[in-house]
Amino acid sequence: MASFGAYAKKNGIKYFLISFVDLFGTMRAKIVPATAIDRMAKAGAGFAGFAVWFDMTPAHADILVMADLDTAIQLPWKPEVAWVTGDLMMDGKPVAQNPRQVLKRVIADAASDGYDMKTGVECEYFMILPDGSAISDGADTQSKPCYDQQALMRRYETITEICDCMIALGWGPYQNDHEDANGQFEMNWEYDSALKTADKHAFFKFMVKSIAEKNGLRATFMPNAHVSLWQKGENLFDDPKGELGLSALGYNFIGGIMHSAAGLTAITNPTVNSYKRINAPPTLSGATWSPNTITYAGNNRTHMIRIPDGGRFELRLADGAANPYLLQAALLVSGLDGIRNKRDPGKRLDIDMYTQGHLAKGAKRLPLNLLDALRAFEKAGVLLAGLGEDLAKSYLKLKYDDWNAYSRHLTDWERNTTLDC
Repeated sequence: MASFGAYAKKNGIKYFLISFVDLFGTMRAKIVPATAIDRMAKAGAGFAGFAVWFDMTPAHADILVMADLDTAIQLPWKPEVAWVTGDLMMDGKPVAQNPRQVLKRVIADAASDGYDMKTGVECEYFMILPDGSAISDGADTQSKPCYDQQALMRRYETITEICDCMIALGWGPYQNDHEDANGQFEMNWEYDSALKTADKHAFFKFMVKSIAEKNGLRATFMPNAHVSLWQKGENLFDDPKGELGLSALGYNFIGGIMHSAAGLTAITNPTVNSYKRINAPPTLSGATWSPNTITYAGNNRTHMIRIPDGGRFELRLADGAANPYLLQAALLVSGLDGIRNKRDPGKRLDIDMYTQGHLAKGAKRLPLNLLDALRAFEKAGVLLAGLGEDLAKSYLKLKYDDWNAYSRHLTDWERNTTLDC
């Protein structure tokens, strides 16, 4: 394997961003000059775990990012810089609460049964003003703005710059569009194995934010995930004779996700604000495009899981705050449980859940808020065991702290409605 120094010389790299993602999905990094990169790669780049979103104290030793050259991405918009990530170590041992290493462990567990989960993420994002006060395009006001050509073209320079970067990286982007909310856009690229998708997802968010900022804008996110399971080059979810072209194994995988869905929501929808999306009333366009019940259907976007065609399904639950690595890990843990225990998702519902949801007798609702989701996660034995005790305890502790901080905060709504009580 070539050294970092050789990679830098070959590609004209002056600096490396040695990066990792913490429990809350925030990307952290150090800038290391190419002249020092081989030494840093061998020793590890040190970070204080207490200073980021890990369950650590100032007494803990530094966490060390052991950079993996195979993850290196030369920034298309700043080619003298390369981004790289890797595993985290502390006192010579892996950091058990590191999301990327948790995903690698879950992938290894699936591989022991011969499975390779492949996923694609639909990374939807809003372009807003730098101060976050409004969307960036004051003319983007249609009540049904989805696929609006004029709004799409007003952001042509930024959108195509991002797409050109993905082309240069070999990701295979194939479409860009204006989504169903004012100021919202979506980019799609080819699916890949779960770890590669997670690395690309993490980098994509960094890339879009960087290019948006370069153009005087700000970006914020919301993804969905398309899932399939493979073995020796064969898509195990694909069955032309199966209902909707999905195999019995695929339905077991869906059954596993539905079994753990309430607790899964703490991972896929990790912020207080997330629950304004999945329990929202209809928007001006007439739909939220997000689920509120634990149900599945065919090509029907009003359910938590959609089967758009044979060989795959779409989980419509996750939002942009989801940790790219924990999202993949929790999906795989839930799905493997479904396969190993042959969980039955029940009959699909082919109704409009927004207008006919009351007809879905026995359909369980998703958590109404982050607190409910955390309590469900605490009881989700499948997820706790699959993600690991260290990860689960740390995640719950920090997220309960997050909820308590929110609960102590006095909102404008409270000021407007309760001051005179």
